[in-house]
Amino acid sequence: MKDSSYRWRRSVLVLLLLVGVGTAIILSPDLRQQASDQPRVGAPASGIAVDTLKRLELKGRAPKTGYSRSQFGDGWVTTQGCDTRNLILHRDLTEVVTNEQCKVMSGLLHDPYTGRDIQFQRGETTSDDVQIDHVVALSNAWQTGAQQLSRDERITLANDPLELLAVDGAANQQKSDGDAATWLPSYKSFRCQYVARQIAVKQRYRLWVTRAEYDSMIRILSGCPGQTLPVS
Repeated sequence: MKDSSYRWRRSVLVLLLLVGVGTAIILSPDLRQQASDQPRVGAPASGIAVDTLKRLELKGRAPKTGYSRSQFGDGWVTTQGCDTRNLILHRDLTEVVTNEQCKVMSGLLHDPYTGRDIQFQRGETTSDDVQIDHVVALSNAWQTGAQQLSRDERITLANDPLELLAVDGAANQQKSDGDAATWLPSYKSFRCQYVARQIAVKQRYRLWVTRAEYDSMIRILSGCPGQTLPVS
């Protein structure tokens, strides 16, 4: 178990470092390429969320034409033998138990969307109790600029720890592809952090916000004007 724990820490560090420079996608065997072809994503954002929001481009939502999940890759990227889902579970859960294949078998989630604790247990009927949410829904990303990214940049986006949170499965299903104008966490204490994370993702991947998104984000951040962007 000691070796497994060490491997986890090393894998998480490698994933964070690689995503930070936009190169996580090269770890997928079918996506290896020369360094000169790597996606160029924006630098990690820092500072006050509302200030960054005001610098984002404000535009209408583009058509959803051509969108599919596969535009952002065929499932999770594998890093050092561990897929992104399990890396995020390991990051966000406490009391984590893993097996030798890097799979999280159990743990405790302090769910940011509902504010309740969820005991996670891997199993055919229980694994979906905790899901990995793309904080900026991928269809929203597609309609607010991701169509203009390269496929490799979109794969990086979909596997970026900044974009991902382990959350209550039912809340994630309720959110679906909603944006900040149509869905917010029921746990109000997390809403400032939630929209700040969306803003950070949109800044990093050069995505824009719609007027409805902007107005909702401004309203939330008016209650926490000092809210900073998350550091990935």
